[in-house]
Amino acid sequence: MIDATRRVLWGLGLCVLAAPALADPVEDFYKGKTLEMIIPASAGGDYDIRGRLLARHLPRFIPGKPTIVPRNMPGGLGVAAANYMMKSAPKDGAVLQIIFQNMPSLQAIGTQGADFDVRKFGWIGNTTNSPNVITAWHATGIKTIQDAMERELVVGAPGVASTSYFYPAALNQLAGTKFKIVTGYPGGNDVNLAMEKGEVGGRGSNSWASWKSGHPHWIAEKKIYNLVQIALERASDLPDVPLMLELAKNEEDKQVLTFLSADMGISRAFTTTPDAPADRLAALRHAFDQLMRDPEFLAEAERSKMDISPSSGDAAQKVAESMLANTQRVLQRSKAIMESGGK
Repeated sequence: MIDATRRVLWGLGLCVLAAPALADPVEDFYKGKTLEMIIPASAGGDYDIRGRLLARHLPRFIPGKPTIVPRNMPGGLGVAAANYMMKSAPKDGAVLQIIFQNMPSLQAIGTQGADFDVRKFGWIGNTTNSPNVITAWHATGIKTIQDAMERELVVGAPGVASTSYFYPAALNQLAGTKFKIVTGYPGGNDVNLAMEKGEVGGRGSNSWASWKSGHPHWIAEKKIYNLVQIALERASDLPDVPLMLELAKNEEDKQVLTFLSADMGISRAFTTTPDAPADRLAALRHAFDQLMRDPEFLAEAERSKMDISPSSGDAAQKVAESMLANTQRVLQRSKAIMESGGK
């Protein structure tokens, strides 16, 4: 009896030794595959630079080590890319995007043409919580938000659905500033060129991280002045620049300005499509978390003067969902501001 049992166990042992290693379905899917990185902006700006940086480094941490190819998809100030991710892109975890931060706001107020639901995207992670800033060019002589309450400042914006438009519009209505908003620029870099040429006196919004990485000499030479920062807390390196929400004159106005500021928690976030398989989304999130600690990636980000202050995919998803949980009164007032023309 004992010998028979030993023979059975010995046979089972041989079967285990002969069996192939257990397959990893996530690795099998991504191995040899080419993924897309959708960038909803034109080349050269902070969204483009970050999207391409992750496209180079993230594959090292995804099972199967696929290739990621960047694809610029400007249009509708980010709406075209978000709609593509929602409606047309394969729902298999093979398409990623760096999402414009104001997509939750546009969905919350019911912007026409915004045919996506940010709650359904697979949020992979966010690379920075650096605030946005409204900036004046040195030649205008406007250096503080108080100056902009006393004198008109012409600021450039890509379009009426952009933060460069509705941040100054909100301050015009709720804080008494005198911003004149000129829209129609193809992208943020075009607004920067317009400032240099004297066509406009400032930029309605840009990431502070983007100024630091893209134009550090302008900061050092005091060619730009940050008038206000848009975030829920002041940045440690902008201690004297007021928050937009701090300029509210009453509690309801503060709630509106807080809503308009809340998306800074996902200012440079990455998602995949809705309905991506849960195991692939988990692998992408894990890869992102590893990347945010990777010395090689961080060294290249440092060389580019790119701020990296990451948060997890789960945290990013909660921020996006919270944007749609405001009262109708706050959303209606925000919608009126965002579609007001800056008047």
